[in-house]
Amino acid sequence: MRITQLNIYPVKSLRGIALDQATLTERGLAFDRHWMVVDAHGRFVTQRECPAMATVTVRLEPSRLVLEHPEAAPLAVPLARHGLERLEVSIWKDTCEALDEGAEAAQWLTAVLGDGRRGDGRQGDEEGGLRLVRFPEERRREVEADYLRGESAHTAFPDGYPLLVAHQASLERLNERLAEKGLDAVPMSRFRPNVVVEGEGPFAEIDWDELELGSGVRLGLRKPCKRCKIIIQDQRTGEAPVPKEPLKTLVEMDTQPGWKGAFFGQNAVPLDGIGLTLRVGDDATATIRA
Repeated sequence: MRITQLNIYPVKSLRGIALDQATLTERGLAFDRHWMVVDAHGRFVTQRECPAMATVTVRLEPSRLVLEHPEAAPLAVPLARHGLERLEVSIWKDTCEALDEGAEAAQWLTAVLGDGRRGDGRQGDEEGGLRLVRFPEERRREVEADYLRGESAHTAFPDGYPLLVAHQASLERLNERLAEKGLDAVPMSRFRPNVVVEGEGPFAEIDWDELELGSGVRLGLRKPCKRCKIIIQDQRTGEAPVPKEPLKTLVEMDTQPGWKGAFFGQNAVPLDGIGLTLRVGDDATATIRA
């Protein structure tokens, strides 16, 4: 097998960045979900509530994060900042500390996205705008221990795990099923993975315990990724071309036997190789779960 894609999503639920190479850190690929959008209560906001987040382009330059949108001048956020206000934020049932990027970022996000309206047009829980926060370097947000195997792991602002691994053959099988229904194929971008590999049969990844990548990186695949409505949305427009698809088809395919719902991809944690560089084209070798 080999790596075919490496992707990071510096700001949770905004557009991703495809990379030729990426550095593995304890929290996953460098800068992945390092920032997040929150509402006036500090609750995380994603494309589930605000599909238009998919229209915000993200760039990483040597010294700054740049957000772009057709209706506003670019927003530049320095990578190195000090003295930012600390606030408590929530991601599902987790609460953690974050650093507020300030009024300019808040005004920019609110100008291009509103106050986090829901996709059905209903008002969000709170009027008052959106804020951009970053994860404090010195903090740890622990991964749930239920599916770990004696190791510890921590992350920044992903839903729960530092990495998401997907398999190209699985996408191809899904697209075959969609074609049988007369529906268009969906791209891998719908699933927002960090690492994509190819080389084995469809959904072989449900049996993988570890994945060795390149020279010295080991990932532990620990929990199937249950998918939500974001996968029905085009990751450039935020629109849903076909209602409920491919979510509905994934449920029908029962891609994770014994688990109820739609599953695609595997949540993973770093086991070895922190600080090493992964590259598209690197070899990948899977160890089967005992």
